[in-house]
Amino acid sequence: MSAHSYPEFTFFSRFVADIQAGRKTITIRDESEANWQPGQRLALFTNPEHQPFGTIEVLSVNTVAFDELNDEHARQENMSLPELKDVIRDIYPALPPLYVIEFKLIA
Repeated sequence: MSAHSYPEFTFFSRFVADIQAGRKTITIRDESEANWQPGQRLALFTNPEHQPFGTIEVLSVNTVAFDELNDEHARQENMSLPELKDVIRDIYPALPPLYVIEFKLIA
């Protein structure tokens, strides 16, 4: 099965190197991007350039409250906890319900 047949999932370009190196193993998204299932494979593209850069397999999807974010989440994002909270506030200023999507790079 080619990557083109997998659903698309995007990341900001600044995260590509960390994902490809295995330093970023989760992403935190809002409800609109959280309806994936463990075992599902997703084709990765940069945002906004739409360049393909790999394929991941979803390991888990779990809800997390902003105030529950901890050092382990930050480590899995390859950031400090204050950095992670700043990034999330920047992307989701209203702080909607959040979901931790754990993944592994497979291609």
